[in-house]
Amino acid sequence: MKALYCREFGPEANLKVEEIDDPAVPQGHALIDVKAAGLNFPDLLCVRGEYQFKPPLPFVPGGEGAGVITELGDGVEGFKIGDRVCFNGLTGAFASKVASPAGTFVKIPDSMSFEEAAGLTVVYATSYYALKQRANLKPGETVLVLGAAGGVGLATVELAKAMGAKVIAAASTDEKLAVAKEHGADEGINYSTEDLKARTKELTGGQGVDVIYDPVGGELAETAFRAIGWEGRHLVIGFASGPIPKLPLNLPLLKGASAVGVFWGAWAMRDPKGHYQNMSELFDFFETGKIKPHVAAQYSLDDFLPAFAELSERRAIGKVVLKP
Repeated sequence: MKALYCREFGPEANLKVEEIDDPAVPQGHALIDVKAAGLNFPDLLCVRGEYQFKPPLPFVPGGEGAGVITELGDGVEGFKIGDRVCFNGLTGAFASKVASPAGTFVKIPDSMSFEEAAGLTVVYATSYYALKQRANLKPGETVLVLGAAGGVGLATVELAKAMGAKVIAAASTDEKLAVAKEHGADEGINYSTEDLKARTKELTGGQGVDVIYDPVGGELAETAFRAIGWEGRHLVIGFASGPIPKLPLNLPLLKGASAVGVFWGAWAMRDPKGHYQNMSELFDFFETGKIKPHVAAQYSLDDFLPAFAELSERRAIGKVVLKP
């Protein structure tokens, strides 16, 4: 089969598209013919050897995708050959075939394209878990979304609106803010030209926001936290800007606020029933038009370098998809 292969940790330019053997299909696994795979920031970190979990070398990168089941290992129940599914894992998606263990793939609605499904699991499942289980978001609360035009950012904008919140999108360009507003954001802040703290306070009547969704980190984290409201929740998603921030602990003390870690992958493994319930609700949101994954760009597997550059240079508006 055709696969993007990582033989040593380092820059994306070290990766090569190779012909390798089809994966074996052990007990409890399904072989999936991959139709589309979503590219996410953790994929870059895995390739560079900078993720919190280092896959054993060599490996095929890619943490999510969608396709058709072509073979079932012993012990897999509730699925059949020909089922359309989306799947997730730490590695393996950037290939024409992947063997996924039961519990990491779910059936997708007939109305959902493979490209949409490939960009759904990581960003929407992460964002929904963050808002629902970690922030306990309530209707009428206000959510500030940093990096609002990226994959997880747009997903959060849509989900927060679907859950009845007021959404303030924050991004680095007016173009990105326009896309966020198309997906439901009520207000926008360009943190390249505006004071994030002052503008957030202005938009909330001086009260601050109830929830901050932060996949960016860096200098923006503390600035945003200074605009949090009483008993607010700052959701720590990731650090796309690079530096991991250090938050002065007097800030949560003064606001009765919380910095809340969001590690969706670990939670999904610990609570598969909760994960399946969340995925079922996400599919309901999709079929009722409350969410629609925004596929910003599609690349063939051979054109992986410009696809990776879209993410590493933070140019992507929505999801970037690879087509094996």
